[in-house]
Amino acid sequence: MVGFKPADVPPTAAVKFVGAGTAACIADLLTFPLDTAKVRLQIQGEAGKAAAFKTTAVKYRGVLGTITTMVRTEGPRSLYSGLVAGLQRQMSFASVRIGLYDSVKQFYTKGSEHAGIGSRLMAGCTTGALAVAVAQPTDVVKVRFQAQVRSSGNVKRYCSTLNAYSTIAKEEGISGLWKGTAPNIARNAIVNCSELVTYDFIKDLLLNSTPMTDTLPCHFVSAFGAGLVTTVIASPVDVVKTRYMNSALGQYGSVLNCAVTMMSKEGPQAFYKGFMPSFLRLGSWNIVMFVTYEQLKRAMMTVNLNSKPL
Repeated sequence: MVGFKPADVPPTAAVKFVGAGTAACIADLLTFPLDTAKVRLQIQGEAGKAAAFKTTAVKYRGVLGTITTMVRTEGPRSLYSGLVAGLQRQMSFASVRIGLYDSVKQFYTKGSEHAGIGSRLMAGCTTGALAVAVAQPTDVVKVRFQAQVRSSGNVKRYCSTLNAYSTIAKEEGISGLWKGTAPNIARNAIVNCSELVTYDFIKDLLLNSTPMTDTLPCHFVSAFGAGLVTTVIASPVDVVKTRYMNSALGQYGSVLNCAVTMMSKEGPQAFYKGFMPSFLRLGSWNIVMFVTYEQLKRAMMTVNLNSKPL
């Protein structure tokens, strides 16, 4: 068997909380360029469709094309623009939405070992909404940095993570740091339910209906399935969230106005812009995160048990 064996004692809420945040940061470090490519593809075309724009070649084409274009025109570091805010986001965001999921699920089932689909969905929505309430400013700054084009002809919108927080607060008010909270709550309720409930469901199915045990192959298959389902369901909300959070003050009257503008100017396909990098990112992110999370939980519980006096 690969990795640590399941501990006899279930992991505590604190272990899950810290383990989820750490695992999410590791996953972000490995998949961040795909996330940046996704953001660039999602915002492409939002400036409007003037005649000149229609005849101009699209700047980004596909995942590899977007990454290659960014490296050629802005340098390799552009792929990790916003990484600091991204890690801040994951440490606060994933710790809540993933680390507290089992505890909230047990709350809804009143301690019962059997959790139905309703309890799992409620737990996913609850921890997803709580996570947004905690980490929204970090998400706004991350998206702004990823959308910011680095070139000699463009003045950078923000020069550092701290500068981004202070500039947004000064120019747009404190509410600017919470811009897009509504679509982000919707998006993360969907993502959390799709991701965690699908992982939970597939893992239980594999353990109960196949020869697989609670080891790496089971975690890998469950995480891959969770990434695919989440991308298909969450992409439209994710695109609207990205557009709205990155928009200039007054560009869109509301989240709904942003969605309607996208539909009228770019058509329904706009809601699936960046789908392939979204899938590559979510699929690989889920695999790295869940596999790492499972191993970290076991490692920390092993350390805790071994450190206790006999």
